[in-house]
Amino acid sequence: MTEFDIKNNDKSSVEKKEIEKGIFILKFQNNSTKTQTFQHQINSSYIQFHYCLKGASKFYFNNGKYAFDINNEFSLLLYNPQTDLPLHLELQKKSWVVSVLISIKTFHSLFSNESDYIHFLNDDNKDKKYYDTKPISPSKIVILNQMMNYNLHPSVENLYLKAKTYELLSLYFNKSEDADIEQCPFLVDEQNVLKIRKAKDIIISNITEPPSLQELANQIGLNLKKLKDGFKQIYGDSVYSFLFDYKMEVSRKLLETKQYNVNEVGLKVGYSTSSHFIAAFKKKYGTTPKKYISALPS
Repeated sequence: MTEFDIKNNDKSSVEKKEIEKGIFILKFQNNSTKTQTFQHQINSSYIQFHYCLKGASKFYFNNGKYAFDINNEFSLLLYNPQTDLPLHLELQKKSWVVSVLISIKTFHSLFSNESDYIHFLNDDNKDKKYYDTKPISPSKIVILNQMMNYNLHPSVENLYLKAKTYELLSLYFNKSEDADIEQCPFLVDEQNVLKIRKAKDIIISNITEPPSLQELANQIGLNLKKLKDGFKQIYGDSVYSFLFDYKMEVSRKLLETKQYNVNEVGLKVGYSTSSHFIAAFKKKYGTTPKKYISALPS
């Protein structure tokens, strides 16, 4: 793999780290007010995972003949064993992207017992190209932010990033044990998928007073079982677990602005008492909001 064609400066940076043989992490930050371009050679033996954590990005392939717009909190998975897919990333102003590159050999070793449901690994598809775009769940956003921002001794940095990468992959390919995503007729029905996405928008819009599951099912026009099963299939979690993760992510971002105290943040995400909010935050992040704020760079 060749080096990048852009040097780090006070407004833009790119970091490449090999966390183990066959697995690389790339972190791109464009904090400037202009679009930045990053290019990097990647051969056909690698599966590419790209996460736009903030802002907007565009990926070009095949000398610009193909382009994918991957915007805020969306991901792109790419794999083509027939041809190299060099990275040509156009990163808009104030944007961040985290990429994970895994050799197909290493990837197979991680999922050898589960490749029957990761359909681009099975015998029929292993030589075919594959791509997928989807929203980044709140739980993955937390992991990606942790990968971008940490303060660790160099001796444990690699171990930390390796653990976070494995955690990210686990969530990406997670499915409920009783749901066969490839066979499930629910996901074939685009109208049902749109209804589930509407349900997600409703609970996010009513973060402080979310409807009950039955009320939510009534609003989107699905029965309760289809709502629960469909939500878990699309977002990898139950409705209220998803909402909890979303609340915690919103609260974390509000705390980082340092414009609100702990009680104000708790109220904004639906906690009537600061004690309940503190307990929820500690359950999610293992620390209190106050300690989290104090650990932020000044």
